[in-house]
Amino acid sequence: MYRSGLLILLIFTLSCVTAEPIDFESERWEIAAQESEVLEYLGKKALRLKGGKALLNDANFEDGVISFEVAFSAQRGFSGGIWRVADLYNFEEFYMRPHQSGNPDANQYTPVFNGSSGWQLYHGPAYATPIEYDFDQWFPVKIVVSGNQAEVYVSDMDKPLLFIPELKREKIAGGVGVSASNFSPAYFSNFRYEKKSAPALKGSAPEEKKTPENTVTAWDVSSTFDRSLLREKHLLTDAEKSSLQWQTLSAEKSGLANLARVAKKGEKDNTVFTRLLIDSDREQTKQLSLGYSDIAWVYLNDRLLYAGNNFYRTRDYRYLGTIGYFDAVFLPLQEGRNELWIAVSENFGGWGVQAAFGDMEGITVATGK
Repeated sequence: MYRSGLLILLIFTLSCVTAEPIDFESERWEIAAQESEVLEYLGKKALRLKGGKALLNDANFEDGVISFEVAFSAQRGFSGGIWRVADLYNFEEFYMRPHQSGNPDANQYTPVFNGSSGWQLYHGPAYATPIEYDFDQWFPVKIVVSGNQAEVYVSDMDKPLLFIPELKREKIAGGVGVSASNFSPAYFSNFRYEKKSAPALKGSAPEEKKTPENTVTAWDVSSTFDRSLLREKHLLTDAEKSSLQWQTLSAEKSGLANLARVAKKGEKDNTVFTRLLIDSDREQTKQLSLGYSDIAWVYLNDRLLYAGNNFYRTRDYRYLGTIGYFDAVFLPLQEGRNELWIAVSENFGGWGVQAAFGDMEGITVATGK
């Protein structure tokens, strides 16, 4: 009985991590970055990090509290904390944008799927909030993760700065750590984490945007290919279609389909087709409101109807390329079966599509897989 009690105590001790800081010189850290160095900075022992991540892959963190201190300059940069890390390409992330201090996008929550950060897909009060940063000095950050929600504290440890009403990745136990972009370095100190089951959250969700009526709720998504294959392709043929493999992707509650959930962008394989089958009881035209990131080509029954570019800074130097129902196409449906194919190509910042029909009179919409 005594031995079994000691064993239970040992297992409990190993499975729970104290909130003591974890020295950045500890062998537990796995650092993958362009630049990293442990040094003294502004009176604290710190990790200088640029262009990468420092991870505690053995954390087995699902719910609980992550905290650290950070310091950065006012230069353009993106630095913060990551959690539920499955690998270097799949995790949850909160980062700060010092060059946007005081603006609505001074920071960002985003999931990362298959190496694709989705900030162009996830924007607004549920994902970012204004704050003015103190530059070139230490300030604390705390992330509280509870089930499919989280909240973030910056500087003020009593009042959450950002409440995240829905974490987009599945709830898994994984690594924790910090990240910094390759634009400018950030300094981290006093990193700690504590695992807790469903910790209480203080914040509340912002008012949800209303999902448009007749939103598409699922898509067939093809295997990836090089978007150059569609150059001057006004008519799809078997040459473009025959080698594709398909899977079905459900849209999120908002109607957004994050294509990076099922597709991994390569250096050239940067495009997928999304497909809907539309059965119409007569010949008619239907409006389809459309949002995409970053480039889209819309084909109906193999003929090109629309092409658009929503790249970052393509429309003016401040244009972010965030997704929205900014475009519409009018579908000339034939009686019977119609196939709608939308090729969506990714550059960076989020790979997604969303669509809503003007009305559903006389049509049914389905996936084909």
